[in-house]
Amino acid sequence: MSWGTLSGEKKVDSEILAMPRSHSPGMRFENVNALVTGSGKGFGSLIALALAKEGANVVVAYNTSKEGAERVSDTVRKLGRKSMIAKIDITKWDEVKSETRQIWENFGPLDLLVNNSGDVSNKQMSWREITEEAIDQTLAVDIKGTLFMTQEVGMRMLERKSGTIVNVASNVIVTGSPRAPQYAASKYGVIGLTKSYALAFSPWVRVNAACPGYMDTEATTTRKDWTPERRKWIVDHSALKRIGKPEHIVPIVLFLASDDSIHMTGNIVIADGGFSMPGA
Repeated sequence: MSWGTLSGEKKVDSEILAMPRSHSPGMRFENVNALVTGSGKGFGSLIALALAKEGANVVVAYNTSKEGAERVSDTVRKLGRKSMIAKIDITKWDEVKSETRQIWENFGPLDLLVNNSGDVSNKQMSWREITEEAIDQTLAVDIKGTLFMTQEVGMRMLERKSGTIVNVASNVIVTGSPRAPQYAASKYGVIGLTKSYALAFSPWVRVNAACPGYMDTEATTTRKDWTPERRKWIVDHSALKRIGKPEHIVPIVLFLASDDSIHMTGNIVIADGGFSMPGA
């Protein structure tokens, strides 16, 4: 159903909405203004740079990694794109509101939001170690943070009748997490937000989620429970017989962010090498 149908507003020309934007070859994000949360380091920085390489202007949003954000932003500008950094504690709604307003005024309207920031409770090695503080932190970042960013950026996109949002969830929505149940709960919440806002913002703003599995990142490889035996077990139980690298997942995010996925909204794409595939 369309947003116009649900709210009683005027009908929408669905054929116009389904037309991909024009762009130069290999530049799917030409003249697109994007914001990537948690892009001062790690996976988020790779997403920001990949978007810039295909033409996007990028707001590099961070909370604690200012130096990293400045480096990423500098690199984006060297690629010939516009860029700025923005400190946003996504768990604080007033801060999200204020920063979003300033970005709209100083950088320009956003066409793309990638909600990459998340808390994986990586210091917790077992459900037996769970604390109320750890629960609150994970739910605040993953659920409240994703909701606040989607709400504030998405409603502005809706006013302009144009925009795309990509949430980064996890394959724990299939596998669960005996290590950190609050992490699995938070990512289930992200999927709920993805589907809910896909309906709320339809048909003008598409909202989808990328769900990676284990990735060969510092956050994973430095955990106490990341032993050679554990790694081997995961590889053995993955259809593709490998641990994913961030570079394997970035293209999934870009696919969902681009018009290549123009007929998708409220969808999830799991990319975990077949680890969560039944019978793998």
